[in-house]
Amino acid sequence: MSDFREFLGTIVTTLVAWLPLALWCAWWLLCVNWKKLRPVLSIGAWTAVVLIVFVSGVAWARLDPRDLTWPGFYLPAITWHVAAAVGLALLALVCGWLQEVIGWTPPEIAVQPPEPAHGHAHGDGHGHH
Repeated sequence: MSDFREFLGTIVTTLVAWLPLALWCAWWLLCVNWKKLRPVLSIGAWTAVVLIVFVSGVAWARLDPRDLTWPGFYLPAITWHVAAAVGLALLALVCGWLQEVIGWTPPEIAVQPPEPAHGHAHGDGHGHH
């Protein structure tokens, strides 16, 4: 029974560790309309994205200043944090490519209230104007 609990604990720990990456992919696959985003990026918005990715990596390195070390391997904090931010941005682009390959587009969700129809009653008791 102890082996089963240890195994179950390992599974839960692994799933929790991978959850943020799974949510990242789910967002870029299921919530972003790449048919609309791709043209915007291609006319110059990519420059702002590059800046945001770089600044995010630098800020992340300031918040978590640990260097990356493995036996015989070393990366300064700023290098691996910026590289990880670039990796996340590239993963988002892969999700956009995959969305196109699958041929799926997320449903359109209106964020603005609908325009009022012309000729409707205004609630002032006089009917149509």
